[in-house]
Amino acid sequence: MAGETLRVIPLGGLGEIGRNMMLYEYGETMIAVDVGLMFPDTEHPGVDLIIPDFEYILEHADRLKAVFLTHGHEDHIGAVPFLLRELNVPVFCLQLTRGLVQVKLKEHRLLDGTEVNVVEPGDVIDVGPFSVEFFSVSHSIPDSAGIIIETPLGPIVHTGDFKIDHTPLLGQHTDLARLANVGEDGALLLCADSTYVEIEGTTPSEQRVAETLDRYIGEADGRVIVTTFASLISRVQIVLDSAAKHGRRVFVTGRSMVNNVGMARDLGYLRVPGNVLMGVNEMRQHPDAKTVIICTGSQGEPTSALTRMANGTHQQIAIASGDTVILSSNPVPGNEKSVYKNIDLLMEAGARVVYNRLADVHVRGHASREELKVIHRLVRPRYFLPIHGEYRHLVLHRELAIQLGMDERDAFVLTDGEVLEIGADGADVGDSVPADYIYVDGLGIGEIDDFVLRDRQRLADDGLVVVVAAIDRRTGKLARPPEVMSHAFAGPDEEADLMSGVQRLIVDVLGSEDAAVNWSEIHETLKDDVAEYLHKQTHRRPLVIPVTLEV
Repeated sequence: MAGETLRVIPLGGLGEIGRNMMLYEYGETMIAVDVGLMFPDTEHPGVDLIIPDFEYILEHADRLKAVFLTHGHEDHIGAVPFLLRELNVPVFCLQLTRGLVQVKLKEHRLLDGTEVNVVEPGDVIDVGPFSVEFFSVSHSIPDSAGIIIETPLGPIVHTGDFKIDHTPLLGQHTDLARLANVGEDGALLLCADSTYVEIEGTTPSEQRVAETLDRYIGEADGRVIVTTFASLISRVQIVLDSAAKHGRRVFVTGRSMVNNVGMARDLGYLRVPGNVLMGVNEMRQHPDAKTVIICTGSQGEPTSALTRMANGTHQQIAIASGDTVILSSNPVPGNEKSVYKNIDLLMEAGARVVYNRLADVHVRGHASREELKVIHRLVRPRYFLPIHGEYRHLVLHRELAIQLGMDERDAFVLTDGEVLEIGADGADVGDSVPADYIYVDGLGIGEIDDFVLRDRQRLADDGLVVVVAAIDRRTGKLARPPEVMSHAFAGPDEEADLMSGVQRLIVDVLGSEDAAVNWSEIHETLKDDVAEYLHKQTHRRPLVIPVTLEV
């Protein structure tokens, strides 16, 4: 019976970095852990965001009873407004995560009528057959948590993003004692972060970054500009403390950075020494040797503050010789080109640029291999499901679990949409649910698909050729010679000859200006004929659009 089976349903985050969302379903009750987004890469031209597919949830809308959020990073909370736009369901998370979610809900005009509840580590929320408890973990953002879900079949440990940092700057440790208790009682399932399973050893402490940033800020003769993720509140605290220590004042720029710093300060997560923060007018008058700027743009985002500085288009800040720019982050896969372009431009403007390949200005927020071993040995789960990683990470994490003694039949690798079913007699992969990429493009959600992206990519790669044929509606004949126009396809030296050749081809295909044609029959082949001709001439494949006009 369905009531005797626990269903574990990933809607995102397995086989990819981002879009994290997991459903746990027992009988007629479903809960969700995280509702994240993924940022597009070069394969998704024009797309703003990629979010999980909510189709299965909406088909069983009465089953979803609550959403639990592990921490406030975009890949875990970024799609919450899109889900709450469809369903009014209570959300539970720690305080800073709630603050970040509220900022998003306000932007989406969903603040009124939504229920976002603050919990603390150790709190237990009962939802039907589930009892859900948050436990503290160390990560790169305060108020990060893992989740223990008591089910009729036993407890599930869902780690969220974590590492084991023995000297965390904000004092938030991973609660190994609580995990050991779960392991002693007998854990049913472990779902654990796999992002850095390839990395041997342990992840360095945030304290190493604090020491490095303090050294560069203290040694700099001129202005210091630090960019990092807007949600990395602990990193912002490092910069504030170091600036105060060295007698500098701080200016914050970039919309998301300004919003998050203000929110974190209001909630008490940022301690701002004295009058260290200053406004734009004060910054303009303040000596460069006593100035630190914290800004967005660590990933080379086109409209971010640092990118505008690099391009010379920032309204308040122009890069000058003597500036020290510190990129306190690692490039997310797919963003490397944009990040290094900014570094080049900043250096051309005379700045000294410090980034991850030159110094310890960033450490990972995820557990490395030895830390993962600790979690497995403490929890000792009956079943294991690696989460949060590309496919190779999941496979390697499964292999690690088997090396630590787990039966290979009890460790599973799933991809998004595949369902792990656990019953009293065992566990196996069952059916699948929809888990496609849902593209957010401007105001449109799910309105574009892979065919649209394919055409956009062809436009970006090889341009566009438009063929216009005017047909006499009475006779079906060409009313005048066809017109051919190209955009971003051919240079001026070759365009005239190519377009003349296409024009002659169209006349040949349609017969002649005096021959009647059946346009409905020939329209489909004309596109292919023109594309084939252009490919033979140029070895490029532009997007060809035939247009017919009745005159």
